[in-house]
Amino acid sequence: MHRTLIEHIQSHTETVASLQEALVARPALGPENGGQGEAVKSRFLHDELIRLGFPDVRELPCPDHRVESGQRPNLAAFLPGQAPQGRLWIVSHMDVVPPGDASLWQTDPYVLHRQGDRLVGRGVEDNHHGLVASILAARAFLATGQTPWHPLGLLFVADEETGNACGIDFLLNTHPELFQPEDVFLVPDFGRADSGMIEVAEKGLLWLKLTVNGRQCHASTPHKGINSLRVAAELITRLGSLYELFPEENALFDPQGSTFEPTKKEANVPNVNTLPGQDIFSMDCRILPDCSMDEVLDSVRSLCREVESSTGATIELEVIHRTPPSSTNPDHPFLARLSRCIETVYTVKPELRGIGGGTVASFPRRKGFPAAVWSTLAGNAHQPNEYTSIQNIIDDAKVMALLCLHDSMPFCDS
Repeated sequence: MHRTLIEHIQSHTETVASLQEALVARPALGPENGGQGEAVKSRFLHDELIRLGFPDVRELPCPDHRVESGQRPNLAAFLPGQAPQGRLWIVSHMDVVPPGDASLWQTDPYVLHRQGDRLVGRGVEDNHHGLVASILAARAFLATGQTPWHPLGLLFVADEETGNACGIDFLLNTHPELFQPEDVFLVPDFGRADSGMIEVAEKGLLWLKLTVNGRQCHASTPHKGINSLRVAAELITRLGSLYELFPEENALFDPQGSTFEPTKKEANVPNVNTLPGQDIFSMDCRILPDCSMDEVLDSVRSLCREVESSTGATIELEVIHRTPPSSTNPDHPFLARLSRCIETVYTVKPELRGIGGGTVASFPRRKGFPAAVWSTLAGNAHQPNEYTSIQNIIDDAKVMALLCLHDSMPFCDS
C-alpha cells in the first residue's frame, strides 16, 4: 500500500504545477489588505475537490460585512478511514498577503512562473505549498482506491494573514461538531528547507500601546512644561527591567527567554523648538508558555505608575493585541509518528522546536488538541519573488499520506 501511494504522488509533478498556477491566478486578499477575501479561490477549490471525487465537501462561511459577498469562505473535505476515530486534520489557508513593491518582482506576482523545479508567484509558499500537498496526499487514496487507516480532513481556511477571526477561530468556536477529542492537527505553514524541524510551541504575543501625556511648551522654557519625549525615554528604559522580572527560559525556543521590545514610535511635534506634550510608542512582547501574561501586564502598569510619580506625566496603557501562548506536549505519540514519517521520506530526524511567531496551530492547541507545524520550505513567505519547490511539495504530500497509515495505530495512547 505504501509503495502504491508513494509512486502515485511522485508521478504528479504536473498536477502540482497546474494547481499552483490556478491558485496564484486567484489572489485572495482580506479586506484589511484592500481585497474581497477568498471567495474566488474557494469556489475553484470546492469545484476541484468535487471533481477529484471527495465524498464529502462542506462550505462553512463566516459572516463578514466588509466584503461584497458578505462572508468569508472556509472549506472542509473529508475522507473516511478504517479507524472509527482520531481524524488527522491538515489545515492550510487560502488568503495571501499583497505583493508589495511591484518593481522588486522579476515576474507578475499573480502569474505562475516556472523555473525547472522552482515555482514563483505570490502565495506559492505561503500557503499554497501546504494546501497543494494536502490535496495531493488525499488524491492518492482516492485515485488508488485505498482507504486510509486514520480518517482524513482537509481544512482550507480564510483570514490567516489578518488574525484568523473568520477562519480557524470561527470554525473551532462555531462548528465544534466537526472535531472529536481524539483528533490531531497538522499545519503545513512553517518549516525549514531541510525538513528538520517540527514546531510544537509558540510564545504568547502581547502588543502594547503606551501614551505619555506631558505638558507642551517652548523649548527655551522647559521648566514650564513636562517633556513627554524625555518621559517616554525614561519609561522605555525602565521597561527593560521586564527581562530581569521574567528571566525564565525554555530550550525549545530561540531566543530561550521571553522578549520585551519597544518598536513603533509615533510622531510628536513637527518643529524643533517645542517640547512635545504627548508621545506614543508601542511594544512587542513575546512571552513563554510558562510565564503569566497577566503578571507581565501588572509589571508594566507598576513601572508606568513609578514613572508617573517621578515625572508628573500621565501614562495610558492599551493592549492592542493579545494572543496566549500555546504548546503541544513534546512526548505526545502524534509527534513521534510524524517524526518517523518525515524520517522515512527525507532521511532526516526532525527536532522539536518553539517559535516566537504565531500560526493557525495555536487555536486548536488552546482547545486541547495536539497540533504540529511542519513543512519543507525555503522560508521566503511575504517576500518579492516568493518561490517554492515542486519536489518538496510532492515529498511533503508523501509524509502526509504515510501519516494516515503509519503503524495503523491510534494518534494517542488511550
